[in-house]
Amino acid sequence: MTNITISPSLLSADFNHLGKEIKKLNELHENHPDLWLHLDIMDGHFVPNLTFGSSIIKSIHQDCKFKLDAHFMVTNPRDYLEWFKDYKLHNFTFHFEAEKNPREFIDKIKDIFPSAGISIKPNTELSSISDEVFKSLDLLLIMSVEPGFGGQGFIEKSLNKIKEANLRKEKINKNLIIQVDGGINNRTSKAVISAGATNLVSGSYFFKHDQYKEAFNSLLKD
Repeated sequence: MTNITISPSLLSADFNHLGKEIKKLNELHENHPDLWLHLDIMDGHFVPNLTFGSSIIKSIHQDCKFKLDAHFMVTNPRDYLEWFKDYKLHNFTFHFEAEKNPREFIDKIKDIFPSAGISIKPNTELSSISDEVFKSLDLLLIMSVEPGFGGQGFIEKSLNKIKEANLRKEKINKNLIIQVDGGINNRTSKAVISAGATNLVSGSYFFKHDQYKEAFNSLLKD
């Protein structure tokens, strides 16, 4: 099996004990280096919800040993480059639907961060992304729920989009990370991995487990 990265979504963590959560994830990361922390950043405009901003990332970025993966569900993603440049983000993902010139913006992201990603909503066709943009990406995030809220059910038709992305990856961008976010649990994880996903975002399912090692392993076991 290709190395699979598990990216727990901070949105589902216990914010009353955030330091404790980061410590538990650091301990898990010691034996599982392919662990990222997914940061859902929403502006209340692009999606009908408002989450944390740079202050939360500032409070955790010095203590975490894993990669920080930020998903900006915002109307003006360019505004966030400057705000987050000092917080050790590994990956900066913006929504294709929110940016008029994605190819140029990807270059701006890579001037600051190691990795640039694009996310697409369930009803956005993968063909909307040109080959030029697709080739320039480090990460493609396929939303398997409507963005904006945690705890939704997996949209089964997302599997076809993952397969399509994987075929395109083999042709023009073999190093692309295909990430999937939405309704990922110990059942759907196997389906998206089989379809070609290499990075799984899991929120509600992951953090409901007292033992994060158990949650991590259950997402990978057949």
